[in-house]
Amino acid sequence: TAKVGKTSLIMTLVSEEFPDEVPLRAEEITIPADVTPERVPTHIVDYSEAEQSDEQLFQEISKANVICIVYSVNNKKSIDKASYVLGYRVPLILVGNKSDLVEHSSMETILPIMNQYSEIETCVECSAKNLKNISELFYYAQKAVLHPTGPLYCPEEKEIKPACAKALTRIFKVSDLDNDGILNDNELNFFQRTCFNTPLAPQALEDVKNVVRKNMTDGVRDNGLTLKGFLFLHTLFIQRGRHETTWTVLRRFGYDDDLELTQEYLFPPLKIPPDCTTELNHNAYLFLQSVFDKHDKDRDCALSPDELKDLFRVFPYMPWGPDVNSTVCTSDQGWITYQGYLSQWTLTTYLDVQRCLEYLGYLGYSIICEQESQAAAITVTRDKKIDLQKKQTQRNVFCCNVFGASGSGKSGFLQAFLGRNLVVSHLHLLWFTFTFIHLLHEVFPDSEFLSDADLCCDVVCLVYDISNPSSFEFCADIFKRYFMDSKTPCMVIAAKSDLHEVKQHYSQSPLEFCKRHKIPPPQSFTCNTADAPNKDIYTKLTTMAMYPPKISPTQHVTQADLKSSNFWLRASVGATVFAVLGFAMYRALLKQR
Repeated sequence: TAKVGKTSLIMTLVSEEFPDEVPLRAEEITIPADVTPERVPTHIVDYSEAEQSDEQLFQEISKANVICIVYSVNNKKSIDKASYVLGYRVPLILVGNKSDLVEHSSMETILPIMNQYSEIETCVECSAKNLKNISELFYYAQKAVLHPTGPLYCPEEKEIKPACAKALTRIFKVSDLDNDGILNDNELNFFQRTCFNTPLAPQALEDVKNVVRKNMTDGVRDNGLTLKGFLFLHTLFIQRGRHETTWTVLRRFGYDDDLELTQEYLFPPLKIPPDCTTELNHNAYLFLQSVFDKHDKDRDCALSPDELKDLFRVFPYMPWGPDVNSTVCTSDQGWITYQGYLSQWTLTTYLDVQRCLEYLGYLGYSIICEQESQAAAITVTRDKKIDLQKKQTQRNVFCCNVFGASGSGKSGFLQAFLGRNLVVSHLHLLWFTFTFIHLLHEVFPDSEFLSDADLCCDVVCLVYDISNPSSFEFCADIFKRYFMDSKTPCMVIAAKSDLHEVKQHYSQSPLEFCKRHKIPPPQSFTCNTADAPNKDIYTKLTTMAMYPPKISPTQHVTQADLKSSNFWLRASVGATVFAVLGFAMYRALLKQR
């Protein structure tokens, strides 16, 4: 509105004195970041209805991050006209100018308007002539952009909005390091230091808890802050105009202005050169161990369905489908064990590192471990060709593709790796079975041609059924078409060795085939035993993956060679070898978002 003092306010801010002559409209100005409380540059655009049209006004409004609507406290018509530009979905500041001309406040008149429009952040009464609240006005304008109230708080209900409560609940759970439902003094201090770079003095901690105690009965328990108390504190901050405190917390934990976790937070940059793989490092495993431990309430080294659900409560969706329980090490109750839990994480990191980064982001890895991002949890291995040249590897996870005709015994072979015999496994058709030794990746014979992903591995496992005369032909065909001229080591598995062996309908016997193509002789295997199946065969596969045998045209790999290699592997590497046993259809295991 004209004659309310818009231009005078701008000129007074710049010159720090009331101007004797005021133009119809002030020139556009930019206040540098180093002279503003929030350390951000501020571009101020004036408007004059005498010089500009309504169309120009609306163009400027559409470009604005915040709008200051100025009215004169001694002119009720200017207040009514101010509501003309209300309704835009940007933060609004109501500015009552010329407070030096009246002795009363206009707040009673303004409050109904503020209650009607949730985008109004605050109302400031000021005087350009007396330099009253001028800098405060523009501070509130900056604050409305950087720390808006709208996404956080519902003034009608006088409580924080559901999206805000959901974000703060996740923050509470991430900060509750022992998962006992309260933030004790150590956890509160860690939270304070994480968000504000300074701990709280013991008396300040007590003062905070006393404020909560005075206002609610269940906000403090066992001298620790409950979730209800935590949410109450943030509601109090917002009601007292300190919503920048809540925004500082939200942004530190990765949230944007819409209270969604940012892409930058969930997916930090991670460069992975060709022929390199990704693994979790030692610190990441320690973190995941702490997450497991704090949710394993009964200390049985396994996660019950309720414990697993509680662990993933900080996720926006359930990341592991029910099939995971059938494909990792489980307890007698069918619950995921500690080993199975870490195996699933190892697999995710190896096959889909971006998803792993996302999951670690939900768990708050970078915050709890005080790292720049969760990319610090990932080790990118060197090019496999360098490993072969140097005849040594730094990798801990290796991939083995498993080929075999339908019914050849692949599922039993994979289940046996988890110590399950034919009776225990019930021969479910599983997409993945894995633990810490080796990664086996089954390729289903559904198509005539294999993809590059099917061929990309460290070792190949060819499984045939000794009781089926047509079974070996499939393995021989796969080998000759795809691996005969490759440098990828191969092993043949003679599955179902407890059954009567029949002659294979192939031009050569499996043993003759292996001798001719300079690969190890077939390895007998069965999972139809009363005891847990023998796992030596998996160690042999790991050995072959880590140290592919150099074979001359006249050399043949024997059982003795494998045993010698086995011994060397155990002596030099021991328990440091991590790997995963699995099938091909990784995405089928994880619930789609």
